[in-house]
Amino acid sequence: MTTVYAHSLLGQPPENWETLPAHSAAVGTLAAEFAQPLGWAEVLRLAGLLHDIGKVSPEFQAYIAGRRLSGGDHSSAGARIALDRYGKGPGRALGMVLAAIIAAHHAGLADGSDLNRRMDAAHRLVPADWQHHAEPLPEAPELRPRAPPPTGGPRGFALSFLFRMLFSCLVDADFIATERFYAGATGETIERGNHTGLVALRDRLAAFMAGKRATAKPTPLNALRAGILDHAMAKAALEPGLFSLTVPTGGGKTLASLSFALEHAVRHGLRRIIYVIPYTSIIEQTADVFRQALGGSDDILEHHASFDWEKARKERLADDEAPSAVAKLQRAAENWDVPIVVTTAVQFFESLFANRTSRCRKLHNIAGSVVVLDEVQTLPLPLLLPSLAVIDQLARNYRTSVVLCTATQPALRQVDGALLDKARTPIGLDLPPERELAPDPAGLYAALKRVAVERLETPIAADVIAARFANRAQMLCIVNTRGHARALFDAIRTLPGAVHLSTLMCARHRRLVLDELRAKLKAGEPVRLVATSLIEAGVDISFPEVWRAATGIDAIAQAAGRCNREGELRDAEDPTRLGRVVVFEPVEGYLQHDIKLRWQAAQPVLDKHADPLGLDAVKDYFAELYWQKGDAAEAFDAAKVGAYPGILPALGEAARSLDFPFRSIAEAFCMIDEDVMEPVVVPWKADPQDDDAKNLLARIAAAELPRAADLRRLQQYVVPIPKKARDEWLLRGVLTPVHPALDKAILAFADLALYLPETGVDLADITYRNVALNVI
Repeated sequence: MTTVYAHSLLGQPPENWETLPAHSAAVGTLAAEFAQPLGWAEVLRLAGLLHDIGKVSPEFQAYIAGRRLSGGDHSSAGARIALDRYGKGPGRALGMVLAAIIAAHHAGLADGSDLNRRMDAAHRLVPADWQHHAEPLPEAPELRPRAPPPTGGPRGFALSFLFRMLFSCLVDADFIATERFYAGATGETIERGNHTGLVALRDRLAAFMAGKRATAKPTPLNALRAGILDHAMAKAALEPGLFSLTVPTGGGKTLASLSFALEHAVRHGLRRIIYVIPYTSIIEQTADVFRQALGGSDDILEHHASFDWEKARKERLADDEAPSAVAKLQRAAENWDVPIVVTTAVQFFESLFANRTSRCRKLHNIAGSVVVLDEVQTLPLPLLLPSLAVIDQLARNYRTSVVLCTATQPALRQVDGALLDKARTPIGLDLPPERELAPDPAGLYAALKRVAVERLETPIAADVIAARFANRAQMLCIVNTRGHARALFDAIRTLPGAVHLSTLMCARHRRLVLDELRAKLKAGEPVRLVATSLIEAGVDISFPEVWRAATGIDAIAQAAGRCNREGELRDAEDPTRLGRVVVFEPVEGYLQHDIKLRWQAAQPVLDKHADPLGLDAVKDYFAELYWQKGDAAEAFDAAKVGAYPGILPALGEAARSLDFPFRSIAEAFCMIDEDVMEPVVVPWKADPQDDDAKNLLARIAAAELPRAADLRRLQQYVVPIPKKARDEWLLRGVLTPVHPALDKAILAFADLALYLPETGVDLADITYRNVALNVI
């Protein structure tokens, strides 16, 4: 019998290549291991054995031997075999699951209608002698899952999510098995594994927290923080599921939530902690806090949503086995097989609805974890119901504990009665009050009151705010857009201590600015800061006075968390002086549609409640916001999927046929419009001698395959800019690829000509042309 191969090695004889049976067995073993906690181990073992059976074809064997430019479609054969063998009769779902994930293992999960057309034409792709290169197929009863089918949620959602989870097991196994073969054959190092166990990490954190408590001053605030921590830790014995942690800013919820998560995970045999943060601006800060508390960095992964290797490909073919840099990077992409992941809400939720392989491979590693959703109130309203449905699935069917962690719980529970369907029946998460991790949230809000909020009745111009800045040596103003921030900064830039902060500055630049500001604030020096909302979520900085442009109560509360944060304001007349938070409406406008809706809901709350940041006020605000949006089913599931007005209706319609529109849903579920903002790299310098970014880019450019560690470091130099500017500057040579093989996957500025030291990337003139291109 002729030997068939799965992978070849350039310049080496076939006896060094990987045979198809060896690769299939390796993938099947890994996929079964990954699917074991889900109860689908034997099904995934079979998927691994069949996924590449199309490589038996002469066309593919000629392709990897270098005698053809293409090997044809090798993914459809195994899918067709599975469908023929297991896709008929009452148990046909087994065959459809296998066909869907096998056909998708390179090109991604397809819409059911597209998969059906592909399968109709796939009979001719099944090699006649495939059975000579595969083990005998098991009977259907031998594949019966060891776990009951997932339940709950909107119609079709549980089953479609199971498809995604099983797909994740297969593609991660395929990537890892392929990665191991090439690494073993070429002597490359795989940057995976060898992490500290959660028991050791829990003990380290416990020792760190005990040390903090022993050295803390005996103040009422520190006693309150200790009480919050103790109460949360006492709840760690509760069974995995949904939890809430409602603690005002200053209550120490970051380390309290991590302490609960580690203790809870150890007690219940959960596998990792995933900390989900709304903005990239505070990922580094949170990860640094965790490293300090846990004594190291190898066990903590910062995962941004900056670069998408699959999106970078010029073509996405089912037979893409080329050993290109992009293909290797896709194999080396993050699969979250680490003890602690710190990531963004965009990365987390878009992955849960994704269809592409490198984004989906991590999903099975979310199961059996503790997920802390920090600042959960920032979930985008048009995607709220699908987001809640996937949170419910993780907790209900995948033994995942999800902690809704925020200072302003957004009334997402059924008991809140704020989210209503057409029949005015409460919908939302089934999260009873006894699973609240904080002791007496209402009492905490009263005890941790640090500010007084006032609302200015008439719209305010920039010169009025500038005049107030001139009278206050230390003041912060938070606005809604980068344009408004730039205009306001221009109005105060001559004042001592004037500083600008926005996402047009790279993360390393922002972090350095914040470090300098904290030192100046502590020393009593002038600090007059204009910032966008990036500063609101968890940035540990404190001013005596904060102005906030019109927005929702939740964002106002976050802004208030940057005012008198530690209760540090004191004087002889008033030893417990409150900070001042001023809410204003800009006369210049700058209110986007979503902000306008939130501002409309906030105004009656500001008028009605003496303390608009109290729990009752927050509850009224979300009830008003949800009521203004109208029917929850339409307003909070507004992404169009083909002809269907929402993701959940599209899944419900496909529930009977199992023809789920995976690709269309992935395209519809976008927390940030991909067509509007694109990441680029800035070679920023902290000082004239700082060559870190330059050296990093040079090392990436010189490597055949950039190291994963270098690509992670590169994220601190990323700035999102409008796609129009990116495309224009690429055309004009202002932006260039950082690595020839990566093409447009990562673009970088050639120099700092368009990066202003005070405000970051200058978008004022996107017609700028690289002067080097004028040299003929």
